[in-house]
Amino acid sequence: MMTQTDLLIIGAGPAGCSAAIYAVRAGIKTVIAGGSVPGGQLLQTSEIENYAGFVNPVGGYEIMDAMHKQCKRLGVEFTPDEVEKIEGEHTPFTVTCKGGKIYQATSVIIATGAKARWLGLAEEEKFKGHGLSACATCDGFFMRGKEVCVVGGGNTAFEDALFLSQFCPKVSIIHRREGFRADQVTVDQVKKNPKIQLVLNSVPEKIIGTDKVEGVQVKNVKTGESTVIPCAGLFVAIGAVPQTDFLKNSLVALADNGLVLADERTHTTIEGIFAAGDCTDKYYRQAIIAAGSGAKAGIEAAAFINKNR
Repeated sequence: MMTQTDLLIIGAGPAGCSAAIYAVRAGIKTVIAGGSVPGGQLLQTSEIENYAGFVNPVGGYEIMDAMHKQCKRLGVEFTPDEVEKIEGEHTPFTVTCKGGKIYQATSVIIATGAKARWLGLAEEEKFKGHGLSACATCDGFFMRGKEVCVVGGGNTAFEDALFLSQFCPKVSIIHRREGFRADQVTVDQVKKNPKIQLVLNSVPEKIIGTDKVEGVQVKNVKTGESTVIPCAGLFVAIGAVPQTDFLKNSLVALADNGLVLADERTHTTIEGIFAAGDCTDKYYRQAIIAAGSGAKAGIEAAAFINKNR
């Protein structure tokens, strides 16, 4: 049995919900396929202080719960279906979900987000939200006056370290090699910063602490020696994994890193299929930016659907 809808949004995070709000208010029949745990990465963030409109820190769950309730009040339909593939090079598109359910949609918005790439240490789950973070711009403020570590050797890691050095007395960058992927200008800025130290040829092997991060044990890959760096925060900046595996056999073009290729108006390489949020974002990966791009996708999808009625 095939279910018909004007718009199918894949993903129920800030981008997907924002897109749905704009689309449904434009008179578009909208379904969000959010999977079994709708809400995205924001659900794992205990305190958010940089989302506009909240005087006090707010939990990621609270923000997503409010967005979902707002969508439902406006008439958006939610389904726990998990999308397996999108077929079609023009409208209408056929979307197949796990379990065999099939949707036919005039337009599709891909808003599946990205998940942080973690270190794979045994203690990670315990310390997430308790000093361990994959977002310095989100959580760095809570480390004011404390010593912290950043793991990585690319632009994100070096920019995170520079950001943290504004309010942390000491920032240690832990990197497995001596060379860096970061731009040379950024590397030079880091090397000139007296608050930042480089811990090279080293990899984290254990997070130290009882209820929160108190240090990280690192191993020198050349000497095999292990040492402990005291810190109150450990920021992992080794990249993110876009949730786009289901698109690999579709006609929607992906970049080499798995991000959906979309222009500034959220159009993908297939007319009528749009993409928003972290699954398209190489640089920011912030909830408020995802919500903004979702709004653009909702507006664009509504215009496309109305044109093709």
